[in-house]
Amino acid sequence: MPTIAGPSLSPHKRIVAARSENTGCPRSAEDITPRKRKLRSDSAAAVPTPIKRKSPRRCALMAEVEEEPNGMLETQFDCLDGKSKWNPRDDDQMKAVKEALHVSTAPSTVVCREDEQRRALEFVKGCMEQNKAGSLYICGCPGTGKSLSMEKLRLQAEDWAKQEGLPCLETVSVNCMSLTKTTDIFSKVRPCAIQIPPSSWLIIADEMDYLITRDRRVLHELFMLTTLPLSRCILIGVANAIDLADRFLPKLKSLNCKPLVVTFRAYSMQQIVRILQERLVELPYVAFQPKALELCARKVSAASGDMRKALSVCRSALEILETEVKGSTDEEPQIPVPEDQMVKMDHMVAALAKTFKSPVVDTIQSLPQHQQIIVCSAAKAFRGSKKDRTTAELNNLYMEICKSSMITPAGITEFTNMCTVLNDQGILKLSQARNDKLKRVSLRVDEADITFALKEIRFFRNCLL
Repeated sequence: MPTIAGPSLSPHKRIVAARSENTGCPRSAEDITPRKRKLRSDSAAAVPTPIKRKSPRRCALMAEVEEEPNGMLETQFDCLDGKSKWNPRDDDQMKAVKEALHVSTAPSTVVCREDEQRRALEFVKGCMEQNKAGSLYICGCPGTGKSLSMEKLRLQAEDWAKQEGLPCLETVSVNCMSLTKTTDIFSKVRPCAIQIPPSSWLIIADEMDYLITRDRRVLHELFMLTTLPLSRCILIGVANAIDLADRFLPKLKSLNCKPLVVTFRAYSMQQIVRILQERLVELPYVAFQPKALELCARKVSAASGDMRKALSVCRSALEILETEVKGSTDEEPQIPVPEDQMVKMDHMVAALAKTFKSPVVDTIQSLPQHQQIIVCSAAKAFRGSKKDRTTAELNNLYMEICKSSMITPAGITEFTNMCTVLNDQGILKLSQARNDKLKRVSLRVDEADITFALKEIRFFRNCLL
């Protein structure tokens, strides 16, 4: 029969006694006595370690990746499993990773631009099949894969012409930045435009922004080459200005040479991660922590979506790791390389801060609200355009932003004074004029710095969309 505990036993002892009867094993007095909770300070093995404190900026950068689920990383970096660990002290391995991330290294395939390439290739095929001329305008922000896609398009069009048994497609590529005068482009492309059939010519004019003149005569005459008699010229113009087509399209339409417009949007975070993965997947070792690459992609896509900027940040993180490894080697050369030595979050955070954090960003963030609104208005006014604006035009945009947010705008005199202050700080460039409203205003800083400085504020983030 089970033993009934007497009243002298404490509740804890009664429970222990009942358990001992159930198991059939006698328990000693030491077992019955409850043990005291062992304090952490009583442990001899516990050695207090100093807490490493990080700056608020670094904690904010790393928290953005921690908040996101890891599903995207697990699916996109499954191909990295099974690869060997790399040795950052090996000069050949470090050189191979840097070359893979260099802007001049053309990847074997252009990913995340399949739709744009398909539309452009179908246009070129249609012109060749119908034996006619045509023009195509490629626009988009810098670093969105326009030039690389057009080079792939040229190769695809030449291969397609051979497969279909069509006459060989002749190509001419001109970088307008290399021209001494804007009119020099005609000496390079005019003989192609008047070529007698059956030859077809593909003319790619890259950096077309540099052909902009006051009357836009050069641009108009360039696209009019496709309207010449017996012309088999397929003209592709590539430019960074997104609104360039809107400014000269009405005139080209009246001249019967309106081009087809294909816009290359800024890369998203997922696209930047995929492009970085495509460049690193061919390496036999893993050089980057997946979360570090995601952090780089997140920051670059939020600032500009420029893939060249993402490659630059990754190379900067590699250099930070290289300096760190070489420093440890000089001090203690006998220590072996850690197995998990790769570009981690700390290296990427330092590279992002080095790339994006600038005195301009600090200056913009410390400005009063109305001056920040003026800077935001200027970023919108000059987006994709190098043309300056008058103070009156900038003031109209400033007032629209204020009224949309129910903020009382400043008067024209105060507005001009604030523009003068921004001119003194090197953010705006203000020309001289007798009338304040006729002063020409232009930006002295990069739009990406403005976006990076104000994107944490929801009001400005919505304005800059």
